[in-house]
Amino acid sequence: MEFVVDTGQHAGVVVGASGVAEILQNVRTILTTIRGTVPLDRTFGVPITFLDRPLPEAMAEYTGAAIDEIEMREPRCTVVSVDFQPRQAEAMDGRLYPVVRIAIREGA
Repeated sequence: MEFVVDTGQHAGVVVGASGVAEILQNVRTILTTIRGTVPLDRTFGVPITFLDRPLPEAMAEYTGAAIDEIEMREPRCTVVSVDFQPRQAEAMDGRLYPVVRIAIREGA
């Protein structure tokens, strides 16, 4: 079954989440964490080496990094697609919000 994680939508953290809710929360956490900002795991999150690059190049680099990080950190799902949704107000500033479609593996 496929689910969508939209980082442009605010979602609170649910302590003790389980099942699909836990997987979706984990994916959102991976996508919104900058690598190097977690004190006891500096390799967690998506690297921001794409900053200040042309938009198409940045989107391609982020997509690859996000897929790698999600599939390494959350083995219960696979990434189906990564799209970007610019919000009108933020688009002029070059801000993009990844929208990731994932499939939950059977037995997860």
